[in-house]
Amino acid sequence: MSAAHHLFWITSRAAGSAAMLAASASVLLGLMMSSSRRSQNRRDHRVLHEALSLTTLALVGLHGVSLLGDAFLNPGLTGIVVPFAGKYRPLWTGIGIIAGYGLAILGLSYYLRDRIGASRWKRLHRLTALFWLLAIVHTIGAGSDAGEPWFLIFNGVLIAPAALLLALRWIGRASDEKAGPKPAIKLSPRNSDV
Repeated sequence: MSAAHHLFWITSRAAGSAAMLAASASVLLGLMMSSSRRSQNRRDHRVLHEALSLTTLALVGLHGVSLLGDAFLNPGLTGIVVPFAGKYRPLWTGIGIIAGYGLAILGLSYYLRDRIGASRWKRLHRLTALFWLLAIVHTIGAGSDAGEPWFLIFNGVLIAPAALLLALRWIGRASDEKAGPKPAIKLSPRNSDV
């Protein structure tokens, strides 16, 4: 069979792989931005983070929609929009669909943050990491290249640093919660004008 016969499958695989890389880069950059001190480049980083997020969403859309043309898989609209309804590896595909919805909702919520409220939006936005992890699970479980060394190395270059930063963030939060609330600092009359 020719490559043209598999064009939709190949397009979906490429878009899915590119989406995973873009999502990992976006998560990595987002974690670095939120943990760094205020800097003059922060606005530039935010623009790049937004561009990576929107690119991820476009690639996720292409990943799913291109499967509609695949004659072998033939998932139909239900198979690409309803979690666990498809015939191809339903558990792993369903997890991917949920990850896609979560990333889309949380990513696009950025444009509604004024209505949501900045602090509430930041708390919601933290859930992005959960949906990114679900996307990794989808990639490993449903991806036809997931066991290939080249695929693991290529993806690991961005996934591993982002996962490490995320783990450090979670460990830091857990230790902060375990330590309890920080005591309030009382100012004496001598240093109250500080």
